[in-house]
Amino acid sequence: MPDLDLSIDVALLAAAVIDVPSESHHEGHLADLVERALEGCGHLQLVRHGNTLVARTTAGKGERVLIGGHLDTVPGAGNLPHRLEGDRLYGLGACDMKGGLAIALSLAATVTNPVRDVTYVFYECEEVASQFNGLQHIVDREPALLDATLAILMEPSNAGIEAGCQGTLRAEIRLAGVRAHSARAWMGVNAIHAAGEVLSRLKNYAPRNPVVDGLTYREGLSAVGIQGGIAGNVIPDECVVTVNYRFAPDRTLAQAKAHVEEVFDGFDVVFVDEADAARPGLDKAAAAAFVAALGVDPQPKFGWTDVARFTALGTPALNFGPGDPSIAHQRDEWVSVAQLRSCHERLFAWLTTQA
Repeated sequence: MPDLDLSIDVALLAAAVIDVPSESHHEGHLADLVERALEGCGHLQLVRHGNTLVARTTAGKGERVLIGGHLDTVPGAGNLPHRLEGDRLYGLGACDMKGGLAIALSLAATVTNPVRDVTYVFYECEEVASQFNGLQHIVDREPALLDATLAILMEPSNAGIEAGCQGTLRAEIRLAGVRAHSARAWMGVNAIHAAGEVLSRLKNYAPRNPVVDGLTYREGLSAVGIQGGIAGNVIPDECVVTVNYRFAPDRTLAQAKAHVEEVFDGFDVVFVDEADAARPGLDKAAAAAFVAALGVDPQPKFGWTDVARFTALGTPALNFGPGDPSIAHQRDEWVSVAQLRSCHERLFAWLTTQA
C-alpha cells in the first residue's frame, strides 16, 4: 500500500483511506500510514499509544479545539475496495467514518497556522467494547493530551451538528426452569416458554421522547438476542433474553438501570454492558460559538458516540461529519462527495478565520 498523500482532494484521500483495511483490532497498518504521513508536518507534535495517534499544534493560541476520528471499521462484507458512483463513494467504513477521518487528516496536514490550537486524535477500537477504545486509553494514561475547550468528533451527522448522545446499556433477563425429557414435558418447567412474559412487556413498552436542552431524543428498549435450549429432546432449564436500552441524556446511567429493573420487575436482570449519555452542551460558550459559526440547527444524536467521554471530562463535545448515520455499518454504506467537501471547507474556514 503506498503512503497516504494528505495534500490531495479530500474525496480522493477518503477513497485511499477506505482501501486500507482497518477492522477493529487490526488498525496497525493504517496507524503506521497515518504516522508516516504526519511525521513530515513540522507544525505538529506527535504522540503514539498503541495504534492511537495524537497530533497537536503548540502555538500558544490560548484556545484549543480537539478534532477526533476513529481508525477502525466494523468487519468487512465484501465491500472493498472503494467504488465511486456519481456523488456516492462506497466502501467499508466510508460513512463510519473513513470520510470524516480523511477530512481530519487533510486538515492536520494543511492547516499549518490555525487561529486556535488543534489536537487531532486518530484512535483505535471505537467499534468494539469500551475496554479496547484507544481514546479511553489516552484518558486513562495521559489525559492532559486531550485538554481542549471544545471537542469535535467526525462521526457521520449528514454534514450537520448532532449534539450530545444517548446512553446505552445491555442487560440479560435470565429465566430459570426445570430440565426434563421432552416426552415427559409435564415433569419439567420450560424456561423458553417463560420468556413470553419478557417479550410481552417489550412489545407493550412505550418509549419516551424527552426534550433535553431543546432537542427531542427518541428512546428505545429492544430485545436484541435470545438463547435457550439444550437438545431437541430436552425441556430447557435456562433461557436468556438480551435487551438493549437506548436512553436520553436526561437520565443518568443509574436511573437508566433502575428503569430497566422496574420494567422487568420479578425477573433476574444482569447488566453486561453500559455507557453513559451526554447532554447536548449547547449552553457552553465554545459549543455555541461553533454552532453559530457553521450556521446550522443542531440535531440530537440518537446513537452513542465518544462525545460522552469528553462530557465526562468536562469538555463540551459535538458530532460533525459527512455521511448519513442511518446507513453506517451497512454492506453498501457510502458517503457523499459533496458532504466530504462541504465539511472540509467549513472546518478549514473555521480553523483559519479569526472570529
